[in-house]
Amino acid sequence: MTLQFLKKAILLITLCCASLVTSAQVVKERATLTPNWVKLYKPFRIVGNLYYVGTYDLACYLIVTPQGNILINTGLAASTPVIKANIEELGFKLSDTKILLTTHAHYDHVGAMAEIKKLTGAKMMINEADASVLADGGVSDYAYGGEFPSFAPVKPDVLLKDGDKVKLGGTEITVINTYGHSKGANSFLLNVKDETKTWKVFIANMPTIIANQPFNAVPGYANISADYAHTLAALKAQTFDLWLASHADQMKMHSKRKPDDPYNPSAFADRAGYDAIIAGFDAAYQRKLKQQ
Repeated sequence: MTLQFLKKAILLITLCCASLVTSAQVVKERATLTPNWVKLYKPFRIVGNLYYVGTYDLACYLIVTPQGNILINTGLAASTPVIKANIEELGFKLSDTKILLTTHAHYDHVGAMAEIKKLTGAKMMINEADASVLADGGVSDYAYGGEFPSFAPVKPDVLLKDGDKVKLGGTEITVINTYGHSKGANSFLLNVKDETKTWKVFIANMPTIIANQPFNAVPGYANISADYAHTLAALKAQTFDLWLASHADQMKMHSKRKPDDPYNPSAFADRAGYDAIIAGFDAAYQRKLKQQ
């Protein structure tokens, strides 16, 4: 049994833990975990200074700059050692993280945010409409809220809105509101240079409908239908060279590349695949409207 195997086994056992205790309160991560959310995946360079450091399905992105790094999403509550190991495997340091971002404040994308913020001292920046949910650990989330937090609460340092620019070390990220899946879900657009060209990269938060009720009966989210309509229009209007998502399965990452494949940004071009998945979400939205 190799040391590398033992390390990965320990990470996998840790990641499968479904709850944790903070100094202030009990955090009860939702039990609806899927195997691919905790399955380990070898990190890789997507394009230029943009890297994949998440699990098999929960996408986490590292952007490396001369002035420190940006981490987008953190996966589940116990993901910190996985993300740290992935970043180190690529030759970087978790401690160099200066900015934390997320596509939306759900436990499967911000579960480790509090711990990583504490370890790195990075600034947590989040869409203003998800700020309260992040700060109370998901208790006030319109769909996943409840008596207990589903992730460790994080106090935001910077509130973002549509069109804002996040800048660090020559990288500029544009925030695009794509509300509905959460009240403050957003997507990110950035230009990334590599040895051959500049690529326009869109990290899209897909508008999966999670409300069980008809739109006009969703408690605490009166604008949900209008927000989904805005999001679908915004997603259809985007132009890009490459696109990514909050979940690897949404962008069909595992059919586009295999572990140890050579560097190939063009694998993530796939405009036809993007249009097809957006059309599917639009159809789901239309069906939901008919429930009202």
